[in-house]
Amino acid sequence: MYTLHKYITEYMEYCKYRKRLDPKTVKAYKIDLSQYRDFSQNLNDCLSRNTLDTFITHLHKTYKPKTIKRKIATIKAFFHYLEYKEIITENPFDKLDTRFREAKLLPRIITFYSLQEFISVLYSQKENAQSDYQHRCCIRDIAVIELLFATGMRISELCSLKSTDINFQSKNVLIYGKGAKERILEIGNPDVLSALTLYKETFEEDIAACGYFFVNRLQNKLSDQSVRYMINNYTRLAGINQHITPHMFRHSFATLLLEQDVDIRYIQKMLGHASISTTEIYTHVSNIKQKEILFNKHPRNLMDINKG
Repeated sequence: MYTLHKYITEYMEYCKYRKRLDPKTVKAYKIDLSQYRDFSQNLNDCLSRNTLDTFITHLHKTYKPKTIKRKIATIKAFFHYLEYKEIITENPFDKLDTRFREAKLLPRIITFYSLQEFISVLYSQKENAQSDYQHRCCIRDIAVIELLFATGMRISELCSLKSTDINFQSKNVLIYGKGAKERILEIGNPDVLSALTLYKETFEEDIAACGYFFVNRLQNKLSDQSVRYMINNYTRLAGINQHITPHMFRHSFATLLLEQDVDIRYIQKMLGHASISTTEIYTHVSNIKQKEILFNKHPRNLMDINKG
């Protein structure tokens, strides 16, 4: 099994330094490939089609479709690397059917009124803060949530923002997305811009010491987990009977824009989706707009029918 371990180690180096993949992607690849290595160590040929087929069956018995899809993609990329390096002469994936039916799960969103209540509680907590520390925390929390909803960015993208990524003169934010792709989004709402400006002025020294835009009390980069905890706390304070995650702000951003008749191609660009098919899932969520159209704008409503 030393051979497979060596190949995986070399591939991780290739992903990190040659392909310059995101550290989180490299970490996920390592976990998936280590799992394949451990699974195949007692089998005759770790690089054979039969071993792969057995492993994929094992994945289907163990994980949910989304996880299975990711793990298969990792192993497939690894075998392409082995073929590229001429370690294998024939790629077993060429004769392996990995397709399967995957249920389309509709994205969970926060309703407009719940969002309004959530953001209102943020500002209320700031006004009623009992100490300077609480007041500072509220200023930061408001900036985080306002930017998360204003741009629909991923939580990982938000926490990775550097101090120079928000241009207050141009009123835009530079976002580093998946696959090292960059996109620039404008900050169009004056309240959002004010919240970010106040945060920057309040935490100026902390930001300078850390280098990242959003910081914790130890002057370190704000973590995904800290934002999740923050959201859970304000959800409880707002009396919202729904488990809200950071990604639901992204889903809500896209769905509510669709309901405002924004072209889906613009939403695709704003979300940083490589394919329009990824964005199209939001069209299935936007039932409120559909109901409004069918009730109020259907051409049958304009017909004057003589019913005898």
